[in-house]
Amino acid sequence: MPNPNTAAQINLKESCAETMYEVSVSDLPVHCPMPGTTLWNSHPRVYIPLDDKTEASCPYCGTVYKLTKK
Repeated sequence: MPNPNTAAQINLKESCAETMYEVSVSDLPVHCPMPGTTLWNSHPRVYIPLDDKTEASCPYCGTVYKLTKK
């Protein structure tokens, strides 16, 4: 029998599969893993400090988040 708590997790991206995300000011605050990724194989949520910088990386997986001027 499938787990009812994970049954709704369809069409999700693999967690931490991307090595770089471009985000805009409207996306702040940014956290890793990103929304829409699987939870079963991801690390704890951590917020990425992009307020004073244009680029920062996740301390767990190294994914780079780059602030764009969109």
